[in-house]
Amino acid sequence: MAQQQATTDLLPIIDLGLYMANPDAPEAIAEAKRAADAIRDYGALIVKDPRVTEKENNDFIDMMEDYFNQPFDTKLKDARPEYGYQVGVTPELTEDPKCPKDPHCLDIIDHIPEANRPLAFHGPDPKWRFFWRVGEQPPATNFPRLNAEPVVPEAFKDVWTKTMDAWGNTLHKAVLGLAEMIAVGFDLPAKTFVDMAQYGPHLLAPTASDLTKYGAVGTVLAGFHYDLNFLTIHGKSRYPGLNIWPRNESEKLAVRVPDGCLLVQAGKQLEWLTGGVVQAGYHEVIVNEATARVIANKTNDRPLWRISSTLFLHIASDNILRPLEGIFDTEELRLAKYPKIHTGDQVRKELGLIALLEK
Repeated sequence: MAQQQATTDLLPIIDLGLYMANPDAPEAIAEAKRAADAIRDYGALIVKDPRVTEKENNDFIDMMEDYFNQPFDTKLKDARPEYGYQVGVTPELTEDPKCPKDPHCLDIIDHIPEANRPLAFHGPDPKWRFFWRVGEQPPATNFPRLNAEPVVPEAFKDVWTKTMDAWGNTLHKAVLGLAEMIAVGFDLPAKTFVDMAQYGPHLLAPTASDLTKYGAVGTVLAGFHYDLNFLTIHGKSRYPGLNIWPRNESEKLAVRVPDGCLLVQAGKQLEWLTGGVVQAGYHEVIVNEATARVIANKTNDRPLWRISSTLFLHIASDNILRPLEGIFDTEELRLAKYPKIHTGDQVRKELGLIALLEK
C-alpha cells in the first residue's frame, strides 16, 4: 500500500504567558490542565511564550547554517567522541537510530496502519548535530562524561558563546515554564519537575541536514525514534518535514509551528516519571513534497541546510527515575516496566543503543 500524506494540523497551543501572569488564577490553572492533557494525548504541543521572538530563532539559524556550511574536516575538529558526542559536533552518519534493532519499536511500526507508517530507513542518520550545554553545571556528579565542558568552534569564537547562550537560555526558560504547567496540570507541586531538572545536562542541540546532498523527496534525515530526555523544545525550522505520531500511533501528523511559537515533545524521562501516563513521542524528519517546494522557491543565497533549533531538557543525572510516588506508582505493572534507575544510567544506556557511547 502506498504511503499517504501526513495530516497537516496544529497541535494544541498552550499560552505560557497566561500562566506566567498569575499562576494561581483559575484561567492559568485551566491552561496548565490543557498542557498536561495535550502532552498526555499527543506527546507534543505548541507553546506561545511572550518572551520569544521569531528574530531570535532566525538569528540562531543563520549562524548554524554558516557553521555547518564549513568544510567537513573543519567541523570535525569540534567532535568529542570520547564524551559520547554529548558536547561539540556529531558528524553525519554517526547517530544510528535504535528502532531497527529494537523489537518494541518494530512492533509499534507493525501496528501502525500501513499508509501511516514512517518511511523505511536503514543505517545511521545523514544529519549533523551540535551539542552545547545550557544551565548550571552540577557541583558534583557521578556522570562526568554527561556533564563535559563546552566546545567553541574556532571560526565563530567571537560570537558563538553569546549566540548559543542567548537562544539556549530562551528555550530553557520556556521549557521550564511549561514543565511547571504540566506538573500543575497533573496535580503535582508546581516545582516537581523543575526541581528534578536542576543541574541536568541540558543541551542546546541544533541538527543540520545538507539538502544539497540529501534533498531528494523520500530521504529520511532522522529515522523514526523517540527522545531519551525529559522534554524537547524546538524553534520553527525553515524547511518542513517533521512528522509525529500521537499516542494511539495510528495517525501521522505533519507538524506546523506558527511564527513566534515553539514545539515541545515528551521524552522518555517524562514517560518514566509518569509510569507511562505520558508516552515519549515517536517522530521522524524526512524530505517530502513540502520540503521540496520550499527548496524550489528559495530566493536568497543562504546555505541550503535544514536546521532544527532544539533544546533537550534533562532530569539531573544523579536523580532517580521512577514513577512518582502517590500519583503515578499505583499499578504494579508500571513499577515493573519503569524500575528505579539513576537518570545518568538511563541516558548512558540509551546512548549506547543509538551508537553514540559505549555502554
